[in-house]
Amino acid sequence: MQTASKKLVLENISKHFGSLVAVKDVDLVIEPGEFICFLGPSGCGKTTLLRIITGFEQQSTGDVIYDGKVINDVIPQKRDFGIVFQSYALFPNMTVHQNIAFGLKMRKMPSTLIDERVNEILKLVGLSEWATHYPSQLSGGQQQRVALGRALAIKPKVLLLDEPLSALDAKIRIRLRTVIKKLQEELGITMIYVTHDQEEALALADRVAIMREGEIRQIGSPFEVYKKPKTSFIAEFVGTSNFITGKKSNGKVKFGQLEFSVANLEQVDRETVYLAIRPENIELVDETASADDYLPSNVVEVEAEVINFLGAVVRVTFILEGEEMIVDLTEKEYEKIKLKRRDKLKLYFPPAAFHIYGELFRKLI
Repeated sequence: MQTASKKLVLENISKHFGSLVAVKDVDLVIEPGEFICFLGPSGCGKTTLLRIITGFEQQSTGDVIYDGKVINDVIPQKRDFGIVFQSYALFPNMTVHQNIAFGLKMRKMPSTLIDERVNEILKLVGLSEWATHYPSQLSGGQQQRVALGRALAIKPKVLLLDEPLSALDAKIRIRLRTVIKKLQEELGITMIYVTHDQEEALALADRVAIMREGEIRQIGSPFEVYKKPKTSFIAEFVGTSNFITGKKSNGKVKFGQLEFSVANLEQVDRETVYLAIRPENIELVDETASADDYLPSNVVEVEAEVINFLGAVVRVTFILEGEEMIVDLTEKEYEKIKLKRRDKLKLYFPPAAFHIYGELFRKLI
């Protein structure tokens, strides 16, 4: 079952609520069949932008263009966009079958075709055996599947989802994440997904648009935004980073008593240098390896302050020049060195693993 899907373009979209600028100068092209996530903290403008696309909110400036036509004045019901909200918004007095059929009845589809379409959707979302049940008889995850099925039943050209999984527990969220991704790939439908959960965005999206203070600060594949964060805010918000503030000194970055070699430092023309490094990019020094494998300036000995077992990785907190930092060890590394609290360990900060920024995220909060 394929759903026709066409290009959606946002041109210079801004939204003002009095003196508050909720969305600022957003330009974005969403390709047919693309899965894009708007990711950002609360109040960053992502839901407002979604509501502008649906037509529930009118932008202050700019155009929403779909299939080459400006749809600013088209009411939500005429945009043929499906919408799934955080609250399931199911009709409690209707069965699962009736809830999914509701939009089709409003479009006056013949009852035989409605039944065919609903049965197709029930199979698609894995609820065929629950067709005669009422929402109160379903789990939260099942109710959200019904809401998803209801939105898909009308064969929308674009499906918009506003934090649809945030009310569910972690395991159900992961399971439904898989359902949503699979449906999107099978249907070839354009999906726009709003979330503040960076793990959710990275797992689902073809592209992630990271928003802050009403603006899109970076857009790219999950790999790009994680591996090459453009700002220190993104380095912290998407994943976790350790931050270092140092001074340029003799071609290195002086941090307390340490002097780190940092790749591309020659491109920085200011004295103060802000660095970020991911916990998983700090390496445990292999004592059996050749000394030539490590730059001596970037090897430090630290003490394990806190050890958190996280399953696939073990997160170790340590203090470096008065700053609390973390390193992620693999389970095998952790088992090999039999690490305990207050034990010493040698860590290597690879020069190429540092990101250099012009500001420090913690100063922007």
